[in-house]
Amino acid sequence: MAEIIATVGSTVGLHARPAALLAEAAGEHELEITIALEGEPAEDALDASSMLSLMGLGAEYGQKVVLRSEGPGAEEALSSLKELIETNHDSEG
Repeated sequence: MAEIIATVGSTVGLHARPAALLAEAAGEHELEITIALEGEPAEDALDASSMLSLMGLGAEYGQKVVLRSEGPGAEEALSSLKELIETNHDSEG
């Protein structure tokens, strides 16, 4: 299983626009990708392609989250999602 840790870069956390962008990007992969707050058990991880799950996660600016997936291309998928999570989407026009 591939796993990667990302730090939330948007000042509003994973809410509204950042959650929508992440859910859309995660849904483009044919893999099951989960997300959890760092330190939470893997069985409590949520579906990263669900905007409602992402908003319910409550990840705030500067908080670390863990992305997990398995299968061909999992590491590349998680790496691209990490970059998305660590971007401050609130500063973009």
